[in-house]
Amino acid sequence: MTLTVEDAIHQAMETWRRLGIEQDATDEMAEELAADLTAAAFDGRSVTDYIGGDVDALAASWAVERGLLPTRPNLKETATAAARGAAIPAVAAIILWCAGTPGGLLDRDSEAMTTQLHGPPVWEVHHYPNPGTPLMWVGWAVCLVAAFFLIRRAVAARLQRRHDPAREETTRALTKALPFILLAAALLGTAINFLGEYAFPYFQAIVTILVAPVAMIGAVAAAAAWVRDRACPPLNSSRVKYRLPAA
Repeated sequence: MTLTVEDAIHQAMETWRRLGIEQDATDEMAEELAADLTAAAFDGRSVTDYIGGDVDALAASWAVERGLLPTRPNLKETATAAARGAAIPAVAAIILWCAGTPGGLLDRDSEAMTTQLHGPPVWEVHHYPNPGTPLMWVGWAVCLVAAFFLIRRAVAARLQRRHDPAREETTRALTKALPFILLAAALLGTAINFLGEYAFPYFQAIVTILVAPVAMIGAVAAAAAWVRDRACPPLNSSRVKYRLPAA
């Protein structure tokens, strides 16, 4: 369906109203947009070509450029989205640990006790290769890759729904920082596992299963919020640069 001038103006005005912009400012920007689109049509450019295909993004950027929609930190939203993106890989990593660890779900080692008529009983230990160990290491690598894309997509989608003008800057900064964030989260989970092994040897599995995923998800969420704060600190909207389609 071809986007017409009337459709573009109507959609832009709906976006401005949804963002809470006053009616006078909405009408003024609608008149300016109509003039720009008309001039572009005389130059042989279509509405879609002029706007770039995303009317909502253009409307939000116009509002921010005029100081009508100040940039918000959105730290809580960023952290929540990052936590949602990290949840499934974190839980999967713990399940893989349960499968691959010695004595885990796929460990086939066994012990047998043989009683003797004279003397103490004899214990026989049978060791077999644990198929869960290579599965665990390969699965952890897959979890890291999946977490990278899921977290980045979740944060970008959350900021896009809020028409955040600094979404691209945040996504780029998060893309650079995520490998280090995920490495730190993995090391934190490993540290909790070792802590459970030495401090609570009889409850190591409980400590690891209950504490490690929460700690890893929390670390990812906090780090994502920190990246957002560093990439887009609370600034006056006039200090943020936005690219608008050339007339």
